Amino acid sequence: MPTLKELRDERLRKLDQLKQLGINPYPAQTKRTHTLNQITQDFDQLENTEVTVVGRIQNIRKFGKIAFVVVKDQSGELQLFLGGDTLAPLDAANGIVGLDQLPLLDAGDFVQATGPVVKTKTGEISVKVHQLRLLAKSLRPMPTKQDGFTNKEERFRRRYVDMNVNQDVKQRFVRRSKFWQATRDFLNQHDFTEVNTPVLEHTTGGADANPFVTHMDALDQDFYLRISHELPLKRLIGAGFEKVYDIGPRFRNENYSDEHLPEHVAMEWYWAYADWQQGVEFQEALFKYVLEQTFGRLQFKLGNFDVDLSKDWERWDYAETIQKHYGIDPFNCSLDEVKKALQDNKLEVEQTENKARGIDKLWKNVRKDVAGPVWLVNTPTFVSPLAKTNPDRPETTQRAQVVIAGSELCNLFSELNDPVDQLDRFVEQQGMRDAGDDEAMMLDIDFVEMLEYGMPPACGLGFSERVFWIFEGVTAREGVPFPQLRHEIDEVTKSIYPDLKLQ
Repeated sequence: MPTLKELRDERLRKLDQLKQLGINPYPAQTKRTHTLNQITQDFDQLENTEVTVVGRIQNIRKFGKIAFVVVKDQSGELQLFLGGDTLAPLDAANGIVGLDQLPLLDAGDFVQATGPVVKTKTGEISVKVHQLRLLAKSLRPMPTKQDGFTNKEERFRRRYVDMNVNQDVKQRFVRRSKFWQATRDFLNQHDFTEVNTPVLEHTTGGADANPFVTHMDALDQDFYLRISHELPLKRLIGAGFEKVYDIGPRFRNENYSDEHLPEHVAMEWYWAYADWQQGVEFQEALFKYVLEQTFGRLQFKLGNFDVDLSKDWERWDYAETIQKHYGIDPFNCSLDEVKKALQDNKLEVEQTENKARGIDKLWKNVRKDVAGPVWLVNTPTFVSPLAKTNPDRPETTQRAQVVIAGSELCNLFSELNDPVDQLDRFVEQQGMRDAGDDEAMMLDIDFVEMLEYGMPPACGLGFSERVFWIFEGVTAREGVPFPQLRHEIDEVTKSIYPDLKLQ
């Protein structure tokens, strides 16, 4: 079986021969009157009508003076019928190839074909080609499923190949697009304004996460890649926006897992003059709308979980849940008791463990077995430094987290707008950070100053594309088009480009 290098060398020979014939193998202009799927769907109306179609060659079968070429565009596949009596001969100036030049074409090449829509003797809907024009010559053969293109590492590194070979992967990212479009549509329909906020920040916050650091030469200062959209969006609430959101990437310098990526897309909305109770009702409606638009249903089998989003969503009290599962009161327990509960349940106990982080780990251990949908409410204040406290239970916050299929899929708050309270909490978080907790929040004095000018009562919520991954039933890296991988160049590539210093 020929090697990749040998196959590539043969295609380079064909490329050179095409150029010698005067054909431009990579023209800039093309035309198309119909997609391939339109030809199939509207055959009765299009039969004997001249059309121009484009696509990538899937295979070529030549029998003397006739040939059959299957091409594919984004909409589907179609057969091209080439007959020597009707196919135009070589016209190099216009990039048109005749039947004699067909051997210079390969599966993977892009072509443009013009001719009437017909049915062949076998009943196959086809275009009977009068003119065949080369649009792009491929130098590497596209593997097929039969070639065994299943290695996960290889698929991630060459996603453009993966999506050609595995159409289900391509369709996944069509759904991913629908997911975010539906999110935008729902928010826009409810009078929210999308505002893109900075990715580079002097001080980053809004989440417990270790940030990436970069340097801006123009200012000769270090900046952080944002870990959340929260604080800039709340500044907009202070600026007079009443309903605002942002969708875009955020960055958290943490390890990969099936549910987490250091870079991922997320959305946050903020709603002035609304509280968390209103936010819960709004978010349930948003989730239902988005999932119906994306997947066409509200009932899902997610791993071992059967999830029905059309039913009433339960509400669980945070402290009651911890007490029920571990026998400790989060508000009246010591750090040693928390560490013991972690050890008893075979959970990690870090040297820099603090009560807030430990209690959160205990909750996550419960969460992994929850089918949902469940709203976790009344989170302790020491776990939620940016949330407003409940007036009747000041040790708890006006926060709600939805849990579905063992995962927390969003975070909702009545936002803290008391500048003195916020400063106290920032100082506490900064103390934890100074003590070695790299994920504790930074003291953002500009945000405190914004609150001193005044911010109205508001509700806010955020969720990431993990929501999509969960309902799509894939891991995080399967759920993004181009996941980050350790930089490597394989030996085949090095052998193909021996004159380049590739590392």
